[in-house]
Amino acid sequence: MVTTKLLHLKPNYLLPLTIFSPKLSSFSLPKRPILSLFSSTQTETESQAFSYGPSLHKGKIPPKTPFQTQNQDTHQPEEEENLIDEENFTRIFHLAALRVPANDCFALENRLRGHLLNWPRIKNIARVPGDEIEEEMMTLFDKGKDGEENNGGSDGEFESLVLYREKLVKEFNYRGFVKFKNLAKISRPGKRKRKEKKGDEESKGNGRKEFCVVEVVEEEEGVEEEMKGLLGEEFKGQRIWKGSTRLLLLDERYGDKGSQELPQAIKAVLVEETKENRSSPIELVRCKLTLFYDYWQMNEILEALLPEGMIIPSAFETVGHIAHLNLRDEHLPYKNVIAKVVLDKNKPKIQTVVNKIDAIHNDYRTMQLEVLAGNRSLVTTVVENGLRFHVDLATVYWNSRLATERQRLLSGFNHKDVICDVFSGVGPIAISAAKIVKRVYANDLNPFAVEYLERNSVLNKVERKIKVFNMDGRRFINAMFSSEKAHSITHVVMNLPNDAAEFLVAFRGVYRDQPRDKEFSFPMIHVYGFSKARDPEFDFHERIRIALQEVAVNVDMRRVRLVAPRKWMLCASFILPESVAFAESRLNM
Repeated sequence: MVTTKLLHLKPNYLLPLTIFSPKLSSFSLPKRPILSLFSSTQTETESQAFSYGPSLHKGKIPPKTPFQTQNQDTHQPEEEENLIDEENFTRIFHLAALRVPANDCFALENRLRGHLLNWPRIKNIARVPGDEIEEEMMTLFDKGKDGEENNGGSDGEFESLVLYREKLVKEFNYRGFVKFKNLAKISRPGKRKRKEKKGDEESKGNGRKEFCVVEVVEEEEGVEEEMKGLLGEEFKGQRIWKGSTRLLLLDERYGDKGSQELPQAIKAVLVEETKENRSSPIELVRCKLTLFYDYWQMNEILEALLPEGMIIPSAFETVGHIAHLNLRDEHLPYKNVIAKVVLDKNKPKIQTVVNKIDAIHNDYRTMQLEVLAGNRSLVTTVVENGLRFHVDLATVYWNSRLATERQRLLSGFNHKDVICDVFSGVGPIAISAAKIVKRVYANDLNPFAVEYLERNSVLNKVERKIKVFNMDGRRFINAMFSSEKAHSITHVVMNLPNDAAEFLVAFRGVYRDQPRDKEFSFPMIHVYGFSKARDPEFDFHERIRIALQEVAVNVDMRRVRLVAPRKWMLCASFILPESVAFAESRLNM
């Protein structure tokens, strides 16, 4: 077997994923050795029990070079870059392909549909490097001065481009070059070529790796004999190519079959082309498709690395450039490997991977996070609803999974509303509402959150419509409804699910000092909470009634999301009851 052609395919998937290779000697894995999938003697016949398509259980593992073996035997300290040996995820698949002229490849692709390779992220049309000729240049070869077919000089060879340019120069007159367009095409690269060159430079700058390589492997004797058996003795094995060619990769089922065993549709194409031209421009070749570490998806890599039967952690929250994991206890021994895979398969969008190491217990709602991979910075920028928010996860709270709920809440506001956000954080609701409503009063107990709230207000150019406060939620409610602003407030948002219901007691007697004969427009209150009860709506409703000390409260209840097994986050919306607003007992602030 002689390898004669190499073909490089660059990744083109929408969400670029990238994964890593744990240095297996750097940590111990009980129960199941990591390299169980990487035994070097696995053959393709052993993989027939697996389903169609590429898999780490299929294909052949390339033999390691002496240099790679020596590096593997050498002990290295446990570092992030050495966690995963990417060479262990390389797989080789042997395929068959039709080598066809580039101009005919799309027509033949439609004709052979169903018999071509259909693997994820692998195109069934591959380029053959080294034989690319631009169509513009082919027209110069094929046509002479008078536009007639011409193959060049008297000896039947193609005319040299340099000689052709010299001929155009001799035709110069006072009107300019007679064929200036052709001269321009030869003298300088076209726009398409310049764009391709620029794209190649950018891809090199980004450090993006190729995830697969196709090699055309020509058998010195076998292929020509097979083609003669199919097409007859008149078949000529000489490869005469005019212009660019492409490879149509055939389905993996035909990788080890001879020409006589191919489907009738493929045989018909070969026979028809041979009848029209004895030196057939279509050729059956053997290919070697190599898939590298960057090809495999995150769950495929983790399934190979983690012990058998362990749940694969596939979901995480994204906050700007940070991936926020919430690993189970069983995942903690492998947390660095998991983080490395998440980082590799989500570059360049993800640059930092963190894990929450404890529940939220403090008044500022900040999380204790451990940086597992990537850069150490927890300061990032989040884009939501077309607005930008600066966030420092070390000092403030942010939950990207509530973006849909925030959007639903905002859809109920209009330009006449005045919003009071009791627990605003860095301003995802307050700043978004400021783009819609008349006025926003935003408060948070966390001074760091207030600092980012003011900064984000300026960043999104709504600082004139937002007034920021830094105080306890109860005092904030009392201060707002004791001022002349009280009658203008139409909505109150209380997004503190752990404790928001307890703050409702602050609304008792807020209008106690106001005359009852005056017309009032009571605000709509949106309060969030958690419940683990069998009937979460009833449980949360009861807590609201107890906090307000009101028997009859008409509440519109909605389940937001399931945050943990049997633990719901709910949103209750209701108009502040008149009996509560004018209650005799008032919170002593």
